[in-house]
Amino acid sequence: MRETTAEIEALQALMEASYARSTDHLREIVTGERRPGARWVVEQLTGMKVLSLATVTARGEPRVSAVDGHFLHGAWTFGTDGRSAKARHLQARPAVSVAHVDGERIGVFTHGRAERLLPESPAYAGTIAHWTAHYGSDPTTWGDDVRLYRVEPTWMVAYAGPPAE
Repeated sequence: MRETTAEIEALQALMEASYARSTDHLREIVTGERRPGARWVVEQLTGMKVLSLATVTARGEPRVSAVDGHFLHGAWTFGTDGRSAKARHLQARPAVSVAHVDGERIGVFTHGRAERLLPESPAYAGTIAHWTAHYGSDPTTWGDDVRLYRVEPTWMVAYAGPPAE
């Protein structure tokens, strides 16, 4: 867990606001102990998590792909090759939705804007350091045009399944 107290508080505020403006249907499913707080979510999202990432084509058609996701400082980070379709989508239309679902144990659903991390970005150095420690090599060395992104969340809701028996 890399989040500061302030980042956890900001994430909790985002989750509360997102839940408040969710549909009745979602609020009927995500209730009581199934509605975890930010601290629990952050604790569960340590390490690499497979994300389903949705981008949008020029025709407005959704496309979903899987990416390695790392939750750092209250936001998802992920990478792709600059030659990928998702990189082209993100360049033109940075709105994304991401979901991390682990069976019925946990679901974290996020909408936001994917911001490409460049060396001058405030989150760049920390993200590169985290990814390098996790994978054993600097991700920017994995190809000619490796791109890392941070999802600036505008909406996030989490679901906690029943406790393991």
